[in-house]
Amino acid sequence: MKTIRTGVVGVGHMGINHARIYSEMEGSKLAAVYDSDPATAAAVASKYLTKAATSLEEFSSLVDAATICTPTVTHYDIGKTLLARGKHLLIEKPIADTPAHARELAGLASANSCVLQVGHVERFNPVLHALEAQLQNPRFLEVTRLSPYPNRSTDIGVVLDLMIHDIEIILHLVRSPISSMDPVGISVLGRGEDIANVRFRFENGCVANLTASRISQDRVRKIRVFQENAYLSLDYKNQSGYLLRLARDDEKETSGIGKLIGLATDSKIVTDFSGRRIVREPVEVEQGEPLKIELESFVRCAREGLKPRVTGQAAADALDIALEITGRIEEADPRKAPASS
Repeated sequence: MKTIRTGVVGVGHMGINHARIYSEMEGSKLAAVYDSDPATAAAVASKYLTKAATSLEEFSSLVDAATICTPTVTHYDIGKTLLARGKHLLIEKPIADTPAHARELAGLASANSCVLQVGHVERFNPVLHALEAQLQNPRFLEVTRLSPYPNRSTDIGVVLDLMIHDIEIILHLVRSPISSMDPVGISVLGRGEDIANVRFRFENGCVANLTASRISQDRVRKIRVFQENAYLSLDYKNQSGYLLRLARDDEKETSGIGKLIGLATDSKIVTDFSGRRIVREPVEVEQGEPLKIELESFVRCAREGLKPRVTGQAAADALDIALEITGRIEEADPRKAPASS
């Protein structure tokens, strides 16, 4: 297996995890890290036995592929520099500060035969793989993503920080143009919105309702999907879920004691519901660390010239929608309304 020289630009809260995984991954050699704070770069380099580059140019000379984990407003300039030098990139989401910059990066990657993958890590969560295996013409999706207030990414609101994961996933699952959207959001602690909700209607009739908050006491990352004759409920955080569906003719109703045992062990249960027999059964999820799976996929794409699961174009499409949502929320903010005369 050919070894890829990997590196990380920006080794703060997220970047240090990328460095850790690159240093442990088969087929990857963590060749360099770079950070605007030389002391941070030196500490991470010492921990993972690699080099702390003193400039982006030096960093570029040491790596074949790299992650960019810097503030969003810097993604375009750093990405442009590295892509121009023929480096494969994984850019943390959102890909850039504007859709125009996002699409320019995608075009530059194509022109230089570089892999450009974007860090929508939830696409690599084993839960999503399990969901796709069960997916059949979704009609309604409900997504909830809650977290405590972060000590990072406070330069952007919750839509670009958290909800953008689910926007990209919904676009991937539904695969139909959006016909309308109804967003709402409010700022509580930050400059941008801290709580947001949006309801999408798609041209194929599907409806999706997304909620994101970063002022919750709990961490919740769940998706529920309603489709013909079935309902799926999956938990990204715990990598678990269950399916409710109509029972087949050969599936007999579980006895009372069996129901209790089934609920305790999450095995298959058949119950009567308003005259219809319903099966509740677990969705099998092969658990794993999503970030590790994401980086393994990126390195494989860089090594073999494969198309990444989340392309620059897909990320730009999600960014388009996320920015429209934040724009509408901002327009509706009463604090920004002109004062009456």
